[in-house]
Amino acid sequence: MERSLAFLLLCLGLLPQGRGERGRGLKVDPPEPEVAVAVGESRQLSCYLACPSRWAASVQWRGLDTSLGAVQSAAGSSVLRVVNASLSAAGTRVCVGSCGNLTFQRTVRLLVYAFPDQLSVSPTALVPGQDQTVVCTAHNITPLDPDSLSFSLLLGDQELEGAQALGWEVEPQEDEDPLFHVTERWLLPPLGALALHHLQCQATMRLPGLELSRRRAIPEPPTTTAPEPPTSTTPEPSTTTAPEPPTSTTPEQGSIPVPCHPEILWPSTTAEREATWELLCKVACGPPGVAVHWTQAPGGLAAYEQREVGAQAWLTVRQAEHAPRGWFECRVDPGGEATSLYVDLRSTPSPGDVQRSAALWTGTVVLGLLLLAFLACRLRKHCRSLG
Repeated sequence: MERSLAFLLLCLGLLPQGRGERGRGLKVDPPEPEVAVAVGESRQLSCYLACPSRWAASVQWRGLDTSLGAVQSAAGSSVLRVVNASLSAAGTRVCVGSCGNLTFQRTVRLLVYAFPDQLSVSPTALVPGQDQTVVCTAHNITPLDPDSLSFSLLLGDQELEGAQALGWEVEPQEDEDPLFHVTERWLLPPLGALALHHLQCQATMRLPGLELSRRRAIPEPPTTTAPEPPTSTTPEPSTTTAPEPPTSTTPEQGSIPVPCHPEILWPSTTAEREATWELLCKVACGPPGVAVHWTQAPGGLAAYEQREVGAQAWLTVRQAEHAPRGWFECRVDPGGEATSLYVDLRSTPSPGDVQRSAALWTGTVVLGLLLLAFLACRLRKHCRSLG
């Protein structure tokens, strides 16, 4: 390609002649050999040449395989403007300059791209704890070079680990310009409900001197209303078995089973004052033999005492030994539905601290009143002596 271009420039009389060196003294702004411009936008390329005083500088932009654009030239400079760029404007431009019998040239490749903020994702909602496929499509895109366009699946701001990319699907757009719809698919590992609330698709376009990213959040799974905290002390383990699932159906549901989501009960105020307290995870429905298990706790499940009885499971936390702060998660088997709860016991003051603070405040007030009474008595005696 380079030899063909050099031969063509030689035929056009654009290669250096005499003792001149290729591009010596000829400056282009921007100086990069490749310059990117978006479809519909404008870009300016400037070329300059300084010659010794005895020679007049001549500078001119020329096009090889594309329409050149608007050119305005003067002594020692030439400005090329590409206005409302279309995909057909992409290609190579050549700036030719001469000083007397010396001729110089510089080439610039103009890249025209399309990368609008048009991402779509599916499915409409994800289900916690199941293997499922996520689809992300970028619309009206060009170019399609894998070195320029890439997709990623993010959990927060980090790329999700364990997701399997299934490859691109490219569909040309029915329009005059050769734009494309590009789709990437991932097979997700089982994720909890908390992780699914922070899942995003990202498409990135990388070109010389340019990097653009578009993001779209994956639809969040439906949330259930948290139960009211219990008013009694730490619940005792139940000796009864899990309730049988209802056998009646509604016209809307028919015989299709409804997923049962577990609930985590927060300890009451009285329980927090105990040396130990418990978290209870339970499920109120499900098939016979349904069981509840704790799957995540701050510091690992080995740091807690666990009890499981059918559709109920307890985690015992000893505040004197372990003050947890973080996410607790439990899951239903079979089904895999999970729920999470954030707990921070480190910020909860102990009863002794509260009592000591109250006693200190009361003592300070009493001491202040006594001091005020003493000063008032002294002031009264002083006034009488003056009278």
